[in-house]
Amino acid sequence: MKITAIKAVPISYRVPQGQNVRLGIGRAVKRDAVLVKVTTDEGVTGWGEAHHGRCPGAIAKLIDTTIAELVTGMDAMNVVGVWHRVYQMQLSSHGMGYAAAMALSGLDLALWDIRAKAAGWPLYKLLGGASKPIKAYAGGISLGWQAPESLAEEAQGYVSQGYRAVKLRVGDNPRDDVARATAVRKSVGDAIEILVDANTGYTLDDVRRVMPAYDDLQIGWLEEPFPALDYRSYQAAAAMGSTPLAAGENHFTRYEFNRLIEDRAVSFVQPDLSKTGGVTESMRIAGMTQAWKLSFNPHTSATGINMAATINVLAAVEDPGYFEGDVAKHNPFRDEVGGIPYKLDANGCVAPSEIAGLGVEIDEAFINAHPLIEGPCYV
Repeated sequence: MKITAIKAVPISYRVPQGQNVRLGIGRAVKRDAVLVKVTTDEGVTGWGEAHHGRCPGAIAKLIDTTIAELVTGMDAMNVVGVWHRVYQMQLSSHGMGYAAAMALSGLDLALWDIRAKAAGWPLYKLLGGASKPIKAYAGGISLGWQAPESLAEEAQGYVSQGYRAVKLRVGDNPRDDVARATAVRKSVGDAIEILVDANTGYTLDDVRRVMPAYDDLQIGWLEEPFPALDYRSYQAAAAMGSTPLAAGENHFTRYEFNRLIEDRAVSFVQPDLSKTGGVTESMRIAGMTQAWKLSFNPHTSATGINMAATINVLAAVEDPGYFEGDVAKHNPFRDEVGGIPYKLDANGCVAPSEIAGLGVEIDEAFINAHPLIEGPCYV
């Protein structure tokens, strides 16, 4: 089965006024994504999602030109061979680095979609997994910087929906971050897991100040206190309290995860399938985390494609961690690109779709109705 065409489709929508969540990376004003469509000479089509990298037009152009030229005509079943060719020719030598990793991720997801469709199986089964409940937390672009009472009310709403864990956005300043986390703990009680995400906004001094409170509040993890490549700060912060660290959504390929894991600073590993190298690389990273007895908790991206693929991968991992549920009030990329990608059960868990492929059926009319909007997605 030969690859005959590769097409990237950058899409956008405006976040409705009044729903502009504020967090460490800015205030959300629009959402972007780059979808990747791969067609074959046997009529099987696959769809993937490449992370937009805050510059979706550039990622799409890279896919449509360099990436497409490198792999068109190759065997669509040979996902490892395609992955290696792009890595060798574009990512590892004189290429666009992380942009190439994101582009490759979208292509890889589409090829796994094709492989599973050709087999007539859902992806998790092709990966050797089984349908099983995967615990989920309320995350995505939500639970941002706001008054403690308002944040507690929002968190309680997700608990009422069935979530048994919520993730708060911190990284503002230690005083307000602690006040927000304290209000949420008081509201949801001790049985609900509270996670916090600083979006790389902390200094080491900030961590020294917040750690005693996070320890007392029994916070499940402190995510991305520092930029991804600030390894020394992660190592220093790991000794500042009992609250474990989490990171990985801005780490790319198994090579960066190898360093992250061997530094022994992080307990929760969070690759994004649309950033770090797709299904192929994420399964390799999952094997590394299992060898080190670390928890595998993928970060999710903008659309139902990534979300459905992530649940499938978690179902194929021996001891999966959390699925990040996107609880943004308005996300048509979650709900309408290919149908709602998951449903929360009574125990706060999700399960993979039984649809062959990644588990979503793409609505191209919807995609065509949401063309790229130029400009930043956070301000």
